[in-house]
Amino acid sequence: MNYQFQFQPYQRPFKTPLKTAHGIWNIREGIILNLTNKQGNIGWGEIAPLSWFGSETLEDAIAFCQKLPSIISTETIFTISDSLPACQFGFESALIELNSNPLVDLSKLQYSGLLPTGEIVLNTWKTLFQQGYQTLKWKIGVDEITTEINIFKQLVKIVIETLSSPQKIRLRLDANGGLTFEQAEYWLETCDLINANQDLIEIEFLEQPLSISQLDLMLELCDRYSTSLALDESVANLQQLNSCYQQGWLDIFVIKPAIFGSPRKLKNFCQKNKIDTVFSSVFETDIGQNSALKIASELLLYNRAVGFGINHWFIS
Repeated sequence: MNYQFQFQPYQRPFKTPLKTAHGIWNIREGIILNLTNKQGNIGWGEIAPLSWFGSETLEDAIAFCQKLPSIISTETIFTISDSLPACQFGFESALIELNSNPLVDLSKLQYSGLLPTGEIVLNTWKTLFQQGYQTLKWKIGVDEITTEINIFKQLVKIVIETLSSPQKIRLRLDANGGLTFEQAEYWLETCDLINANQDLIEIEFLEQPLSISQLDLMLELCDRYSTSLALDESVANLQQLNSCYQQGWLDIFVIKPAIFGSPRKLKNFCQKNKIDTVFSSVFETDIGQNSALKIASELLLYNRAVGFGINHWFIS
């Protein structure tokens, strides 16, 4: 089947720069595309690359779109190179919207809200909690470790003093691969101690403590500590996901559908292997979010919040 194809790049500024172990991010850039069938129905998709996470660059994606004709076929979409995973997601998402029932129930999904880095978290966590978030994520590996752990302990203390049973908060710590092995041990020792002694707060997992080349050391950490670990950068695409799974990773997999690649291939892998997943945003617009959340609603096997509580980071 053939479709009329159009695309438009976009820029979406953050209210305040997002600071991670990868650096400082000021503007989210991407591409909105649409496919129109012979009946005039339109399917929308989004290409939201994250090159430092392993996807193509925005320039690569724009160049690919510019080379395509105004009329493209299903075959063209399903043969997009694996080197363009964000493009695979964007085009297949538009195709899915055109050719399947769009009425997917997302109401049962719980959301994790993203906190700012640094000391400001001590004041901002409560705002997100009052907005309904019971799972919060804090990025670490940005400042000096003793400073961060001191802030973290203060945060835990404030949360415990604020909440009362049956209220509870889950905290996720995301290092973006920015820790050394010794620093990861320090964090996990701290998390284990909190989880063993507190009822109102749970450290759900430590995400990607080490670089993608250190899976063996992260497997060692899994064996030594009770706090769960999650892979993120290590499983940015299907090849990486399969490799980590085959090497024995049994803890949590954080999947970012918008840069992972083909939704069909992602669904096949997850349904076959029944892995413990957390689906997460790459700061895409509502178009990409809706496509990713539909995937999450189909594949989420465990009661874990999806990492899409990010819209408060944008100006509009």
